[in-house]
Amino acid sequence: MGSGTYSTTSRLSRSEHLGYTTKSSQEIFTSRSINSAMNPHGVTVRESRDSIEHPNSVAIIIGLDVTGSMGSVPHFLVKNGLPTMMDAIIKKGIPDPQVLFMGIGDHECDQAPLQVGQFESSDELLDKWLTDLWLEGRGGGNDGESYMLPWYFAAKHTITDCFEKRRQKGFLFTIGDEPVLPSVPDYFLRGLMGSGNGQYETYESFKLFSMASEKYNVYHIHIKETASGSRQEVVGGWKQLIHDHLIVVERREDVASIIADTVCGGNEVKIIPSESIKISKPGVVAEEMML
Repeated sequence: MGSGTYSTTSRLSRSEHLGYTTKSSQEIFTSRSINSAMNPHGVTVRESRDSIEHPNSVAIIIGLDVTGSMGSVPHFLVKNGLPTMMDAIIKKGIPDPQVLFMGIGDHECDQAPLQVGQFESSDELLDKWLTDLWLEGRGGGNDGESYMLPWYFAAKHTITDCFEKRRQKGFLFTIGDEPVLPSVPDYFLRGLMGSGNGQYETYESFKLFSMASEKYNVYHIHIKETASGSRQEVVGGWKQLIHDHLIVVERREDVASIIADTVCGGNEVKIIPSESIKISKPGVVAEEMML
């Protein structure tokens, strides 16, 4: 995967044809169950590879909370956030980004707590995987979502040439408004991934964050504008878990520019805005949030 190029002109034309800027979320995201191609069961690996077309690939994973009100974030991305993000990344000096979309739910109560696309570069294929997400819209009353599942999948089931060849970490963003559930049991992972993927164990979330961080710059983007997102204890819990890899945003519309700025800023970027986003250029360190 990862062939083709991102053309904003092509994307704009297709957006107008398909009505991305005018259609509702329900009209764009039409899946009523998990797309079989995004089911992680039986998946051994997802690959981000170099090619003649893309000799310096950079792997970027974007995990989107598809529960409850967070379904508005994928809708925003498909309307205009994704082309804005890709255009900024490419123009700021990363010509070969390869993006993989994931859907995140709640492994304690949802039917599809993890959905996994492919690493892609072209505007058409990125739109395909994004709009193939099932916005399950559930989540439970258990004070958390399974944001650790993309960490698990990235650590155990991805291979990236940017890391294997150049020791350059990729980027992994999870986006949501809830705490992360504290752990995921071995029996659940076996059911999710399939018995053919080797031995399983129970993992604490902090351990999975550490494992994913070996080959990715891992960030969580916390959306404050929902009822859950505005709770100070949620923000505090995230900061205690992942420290300066927490990015707090006031509005979901900031997500695309934040991802682009973080990717283009490189490994040094550490962003924790307090009451508003204070990023003027890539790599600038924002004010530390006061708890």
